[in-house]
Amino acid sequence: MRSVFFRYTMGICAAIFALIAANPASAEPRHGIAMYGAPALPPDFDHLPYANPEAPKGGQLVTGNTGGFDSLNPFILKGTAPWQLRFLGYESLMGRNWDEPFSLYGLLAESVETGPNREWVEFTLRPEARFSDGSPVTVEDVIWSYETLGAEGHPRYRGFMSSVEGIDQTGPRSVRITFNTANRELALIAGLRPILKKAQWEGHAFDESGFDIAPIGTAAYVIDSYEPNRTLTLKRNPDYWARDLPLRRGTANFDEIRIEIFADGTVLKEAFKSGVLNVIRETNAAKWQKTYDFPAVQRGDIVKSEIPDGKPSGITGFVMNLRNPLFEDWRVREALILAFNFEFMNEVITGASQRRITSYFSGTELGMREGPATRRVRALLEPFADTLPPGTLEGYALPVSDGTKRNRGNLRKALRLLRQAGWTTESGVLRNAQGEPFEFTILLAQGASELQAFADIYIQALERLGIKARVQTVDSAQYFARQNAYDFDMTDIRRGFSLSPGNEQRLYWGSDGVDTPGSRNLMGMNSPAAEAMIGTMVETDDRDEFVSAVRALDRVLTAGRYVIPTYAYGVSRIAHRKELKYPDVIPVNGDGYWFMPDVWWYEE
Repeated sequence: MRSVFFRYTMGICAAIFALIAANPASAEPRHGIAMYGAPALPPDFDHLPYANPEAPKGGQLVTGNTGGFDSLNPFILKGTAPWQLRFLGYESLMGRNWDEPFSLYGLLAESVETGPNREWVEFTLRPEARFSDGSPVTVEDVIWSYETLGAEGHPRYRGFMSSVEGIDQTGPRSVRITFNTANRELALIAGLRPILKKAQWEGHAFDESGFDIAPIGTAAYVIDSYEPNRTLTLKRNPDYWARDLPLRRGTANFDEIRIEIFADGTVLKEAFKSGVLNVIRETNAAKWQKTYDFPAVQRGDIVKSEIPDGKPSGITGFVMNLRNPLFEDWRVREALILAFNFEFMNEVITGASQRRITSYFSGTELGMREGPATRRVRALLEPFADTLPPGTLEGYALPVSDGTKRNRGNLRKALRLLRQAGWTTESGVLRNAQGEPFEFTILLAQGASELQAFADIYIQALERLGIKARVQTVDSAQYFARQNAYDFDMTDIRRGFSLSPGNEQRLYWGSDGVDTPGSRNLMGMNSPAAEAMIGTMVETDDRDEFVSAVRALDRVLTAGRYVIPTYAYGVSRIAHRKELKYPDVIPVNGDGYWFMPDVWWYEE
């Protein structure tokens, strides 16, 4: 196994966060911007610290998705596009250095400028910035992209425009965005909006596109060919305008990236073993140890690499839809968590090789602390004490079973809570005061074999409480459509977080998502406390206040009991052909589209 070098500890990460370099009273153009302090890289940096500027160009990366796709437009709610397309084919005014919590450097823009309190941000375009068809990127394209995505794009893009007072051209290559609310992160979010070509859409409805038209982007890769629900091939543009920029040096090294589509994960893995794919990510630690011993691995033709990271655990598990009155009562949700025998399931499914998520930001300094809330965290939460579920202020921890299949102790606790919430057992069936049985469906995508295994064991436990649950698997198009429409009782959820959480948290947990289709607020939570904590996170310029607000938000989310957590990842396991290489330096944010495939290369 190839060794990796994880340069950053959480202590160093905190030091980066605490760098003192406040914005000057008078604005001036700069090469980069950080959420707190100053960007770590100087104006004359040569390349990203985790990129190899000497990496050879060439070769092919072949990866796989499960499900399917029926669109080539990743920026709208309608249809499903391969998730990689948004990151490989399109760029924004600024780009991230994933070796910092949250810092941006000029990409399409050569400089960024802000007001003293970040009440506005101004970008100046690079004169050489080009779309993949060779046409220049103009201020008109930038303004159109913001306005169109804000009005017709996927809900993930719409929330930003509600905080914009105006977008104005201030020079031949410069555009200023003025905000109507105090929010320090907006200047950075503005730099990360994808920029599309206005002229392409004349006479076309942006929100109705599918296979007939794919947005023209500015990034290194363009669509070469595709077969719906089967395969998509991207080719590196030999005339890519930014190939020599420091931010892009040593990236986008493959000549071709092909995405093959499979019905489920089992078939995908067999395709990798047979050589159809040359890279695969494995999320199950037990399978990583036991099933990756086939001949190609033994010969050394396949390499097993582990990529660590310093990010929060995020949340992975089964989410309850509070739009269904069945899950409104926190006691019911706690009972359903008690019935989820994680310790036994972890032993059966992963060989007890993976640790459970304990909170949404666990594993970092941003995670909530054990026991009662203290000091600033308590002060932030106390104004909402009457609306918070038990455990938020007092302290809450996920229940732990005895590890046996029966899980008797936790099931007894669950039954007591259900009775307190008005549910009684009649002839082995749990019913409410109206005589209605406790029944619900778990929505999963086809091919989610590991989630299915968790759900099958869970359903057996629920039967002992008199609850009837069933799994419904649908194809990927139906799965995403139903999640977007909140047409489910319970479904799976995965939310990954960076070391600088901010406005995206509103998309995940904000009240606007209760009724707005397509938001990421799957549970339908409506918590004034959560929204207040997010407000503090994005408005403060004090790092200690930021950390306290995130810890407080973590308490609200975890004690809210909206999700039945499974296990944390913490390390990315990638099996790949020996010809696929990556740098020795791993960014603090670990693996993701910014690492594999972005800084990998092919070498015979």
